[in-house]
Amino acid sequence: MGIAWGGNIGRANIQFAPTRPRASSYSTISRHIVNPVLRGLHLAHTFLTTLPFSHVGEVRDGEFRYASGFYPAVGWTLGALLVAAHFLTQGLPSGVSAALVLAAWLGLTGMLHFDGLVDCGDALLAAKPVAKRLEILGDVHMGAFGLGVGAVHLLLKWSALSALPNAWALLLAPPLARAALLIPMNLFPAARAESLGAVSREGNWRVGLLIALPAAIIAPKLAFVAVLAALLVAWWASVRLNGGISGDVYGAIVEITEVAVLIAALT
Repeated sequence: MGIAWGGNIGRANIQFAPTRPRASSYSTISRHIVNPVLRGLHLAHTFLTTLPFSHVGEVRDGEFRYASGFYPAVGWTLGALLVAAHFLTQGLPSGVSAALVLAAWLGLTGMLHFDGLVDCGDALLAAKPVAKRLEILGDVHMGAFGLGVGAVHLLLKWSALSALPNAWALLLAPPLARAALLIPMNLFPAARAESLGAVSREGNWRVGLLIALPAAIIAPKLAFVAVLAALLVAWWASVRLNGGISGDVYGAIVEITEVAVLIAALT
């Protein structure tokens, strides 16, 4: 929008009328496509990783939902970094290399998904009413169920990493797991309406599946396993939570799906 203003040149008082600049096709594309995509990628990486991105600033309504479509892009980033960690640790005993890659995996995600898995272990395995299970999901303390689930999960993941014949599964597991997550995120209602998981639902899953498509083309069997694992975990969790799933369940889905993909890559 042009702004009218006046300026004195000698004795003349010149008034410039309001003007409306023409929006170029480039600026239109930048405003409606490029900028939202970059914002979605930025928000997704900042939320799901510990990578040193700049602060996202104020998050507006709908942005978490939009950013969820870029979760598989975060998976590709993680996969590439994990492959690098794998090659950097070559020459060490396989168990040590696997442990270091696993440590990098946990560090890069800030244990966000692992925390959700442990919380789900405590809540979903408890013989409690649904309301109490939801309360346990919000409890920061870890119980025996969570400890057991977390320990077995880490052991499985480390064992699979130790036995991988190559690094392909390391590259593909993170994007496949995050793409598979988008399916139950859109199929199942939120267990808690005001939670962060709830505002991340119903994103542009088509974009996410498109981003993960190369992984599905490279390894269709692993893609099938990822979708199957994600749906089974989501279904079981929804049964325990009276039909809905939460952000903690999203984390559990990612972790379990990644392990399922790694194990499938061994067969």
